[in-house]
Amino acid sequence: MFSVINVLGLSIGICAAMVIGAIVYYDFTFDTFHKDKDRIYRVTTEFKSSGHTFTNRGVALPLMQTFQEGMPGVELAAPFSSISFSKVENKAQDLRFKNEGNSILANDAYFQLFNYNWLAGDKESALSEAAQVVLSQKKAESYFPHTKIGDMIGKTLVYNDSVAVKVTGIVADFKQNSDLRFTEFMSMDSASMFGLDELKTSDTWNNTSSGDQLFFKIKDKASLAGIQSRLEELAKEHKNKEPWAENETRLFVLQPLSDVHFGGKYGEYPFNNSRHVASIKVLKSLGFVALFLLLLGCANFINLNSAQALTRAKEIGIRKTLGSSKKQVIRQFLMETLILTSLAALLSIVLAPVLLRQFADFYPDDISLSVLYSPVGIVGIFSLIVLVSLLSGFYPAFVLSGFRPVSVLKGQLSKGDKGVRLRKTLTVFQFVVAQVFIIATLLVGKQLHYVLNKDMGIKTDAIAYVSVPWNDKSEVKKERLFNEIKNLGQLSNVSFGGEPPASNSYSTTILTYFRNGTEIHEQTQLLWGDVTYLDTYKIPILSGRERLNDSIKEYVVNEAFARAIGFEKPQEVVGEFVKLDTMNIQIVGLMRDFNQHSLKSGIDPMAITGDWSGRYSNFQNIHFDLGNNSEQWTESIDQIKKAWEGVYPDEEINLRFMSEIVQNFYRTEKSTVQLLKWATGLAILISCMGLLGLVVYTTERRVKEIGVRKVLGANLAQLNLLLCKEFLVLVAIAFIISVPIAWYMVQEWIQGFAYKTSLSWWVFVAGGLGMVLVSLAVIGARTYRTANINPVESLRNE
Repeated sequence: MFSVINVLGLSIGICAAMVIGAIVYYDFTFDTFHKDKDRIYRVTTEFKSSGHTFTNRGVALPLMQTFQEGMPGVELAAPFSSISFSKVENKAQDLRFKNEGNSILANDAYFQLFNYNWLAGDKESALSEAAQVVLSQKKAESYFPHTKIGDMIGKTLVYNDSVAVKVTGIVADFKQNSDLRFTEFMSMDSASMFGLDELKTSDTWNNTSSGDQLFFKIKDKASLAGIQSRLEELAKEHKNKEPWAENETRLFVLQPLSDVHFGGKYGEYPFNNSRHVASIKVLKSLGFVALFLLLLGCANFINLNSAQALTRAKEIGIRKTLGSSKKQVIRQFLMETLILTSLAALLSIVLAPVLLRQFADFYPDDISLSVLYSPVGIVGIFSLIVLVSLLSGFYPAFVLSGFRPVSVLKGQLSKGDKGVRLRKTLTVFQFVVAQVFIIATLLVGKQLHYVLNKDMGIKTDAIAYVSVPWNDKSEVKKERLFNEIKNLGQLSNVSFGGEPPASNSYSTTILTYFRNGTEIHEQTQLLWGDVTYLDTYKIPILSGRERLNDSIKEYVVNEAFARAIGFEKPQEVVGEFVKLDTMNIQIVGLMRDFNQHSLKSGIDPMAITGDWSGRYSNFQNIHFDLGNNSEQWTESIDQIKKAWEGVYPDEEINLRFMSEIVQNFYRTEKSTVQLLKWATGLAILISCMGLLGLVVYTTERRVKEIGVRKVLGANLAQLNLLLCKEFLVLVAIAFIISVPIAWYMVQEWIQGFAYKTSLSWWVFVAGGLGMVLVSLAVIGARTYRTANINPVESLRNE
């Protein structure tokens, strides 16, 4: 039984180490196959304004041009810009493809910087002229089915109904892990054909888009300081000269290629089309979980094997009498440990796919355990087996080999307290880890429940919206769709607008207010919506009125904005004027504050306005309330889809629910809870198996004592209390140690939220009581059986 416990305990720890090792390996192998990868960098932008810091993974377009013209210390510059196509046609085969993304505008330097395997075409000139495109193999095969790769070169594709482009190259899809998941590479000189002339001609340094990326290769490491210095000079030279931007600073930050997958300092997605951003914090947390589960398994092994030492004492005495040396005895027990650890590793390989599936919610589908069967994985597993064998087996082997044959064979072996103290210490360690996981799981779960259920100040249930095609400029079609949706009887509110009130997509501007002769420049989030938009999301106007119509230049601001520009009583802001660039715009209403993002951040100054801001419409979404009768939602959605097909038959509908957006705010936190649940369950399992082994060993050694006590009149309850007391004291000590550790860890984690739940005392008590109950169940099951043994049976051989 002890061998089974040892194998299971070790297998859980080794399994966790294997799976987490595979995850860590996966994240650290992105884009490591490019030549000169250590010399490749990306430029990102960091802004600081009004005490806020925010970043953009892109750069201003003129900076891209500056690098292309030549920068000291830069060997090669490869800027590119994200683009998507509403329609791509292969007219020769009568094939049409809608909403093609994962595409960029680039030049030949891109393929000189990054290592692609060319199947056809010339990488030196494939993107040297306008109307040229390079395709990935999978994309090419979908555009030109049943066509040989070589025959695709020179074929024509028609983009967005009218732009004819020649295929000049085919590259193989990456087999290695890469964030460069682009499948279509259009020549940068084609930008004007898609209405993007500014990519080549813009001289505006104060506009930054995350889709405009700048990668480059340095000549050597010594060049970095000079490049960074030149970027600082450019940032100062082209600082925004507007009065409201006086306190705004911009930094151009160099990011090594190896850092791109991890989102840099602020953990952003690498590119606009990225599916996954790795987090160093998460990987460290996973590593600690694997380490502690491994240590728990090792502690089990040391505990049980050292406890068994007395039962094997005579065996060691006879071996030594017959000539075995201490080294031979140590080798014997280390070999036994190695065999058990190897069995645990084999079992771990079977269990690993099951455990990996538990990470499916927050890791991409393409992550696998194949690395375990590679040369690197095999060496890693072998090293892990050796390490665990030494860690688990060294102390028991040292104790067993130290017995003196004369004392052992005379029955004079001194038990002493040293081994007992070690076993108690290891047991306390196991239960400290288990209880820290239990308390952390309860507290993190409590915080997640709090943020998911806290009123954000807007209606999120049964609210949805559809986005009209960005490339279709027809106002007639948009109005027609809006009216058809509005006429559906089941919908209680229908509104035109931009993004929903709470989302990860937002636009900000600087509004200027003159107060007592001074200018106050406030960074303000803009929200676009018609005059019924606030009603749809149940955002009340506290003072003043709604805007008169959708095109008049008026603002309704929130309470946070009023306080930010100096109004102690927010309602007094109504009637005041603010300045946007050169325009004076009146504030006609005050809306109630609501959370625009997740509850990790506070409430920012905001203004809602109509669709009057520029050359293109900001009303790209139709928002609606599906009503309270959930049974009719499916019918309503079907009718909305039918209306969409009547207006945009060639486009796919993009319908999103507000509740899903809010849920996605806390995707990482949900993953943390899932991870903690599994870590807690496995830690409790290992700890209880170790506890069971020790209880079995202790009760077997005290069978005769129990028999004597029963003969002298002890009842079942007294005997159970006697046997349980020793172990429950250890659990209590572990609880006292675990409380401050768990409190500190959760306190650090929860600081990332602007809105926090309380770290209630009852959570700690519940965690401790839960561990006591589990321990009692394990201990009681065995002690009850031992206490019920007939004294005649236990004392007959005395």
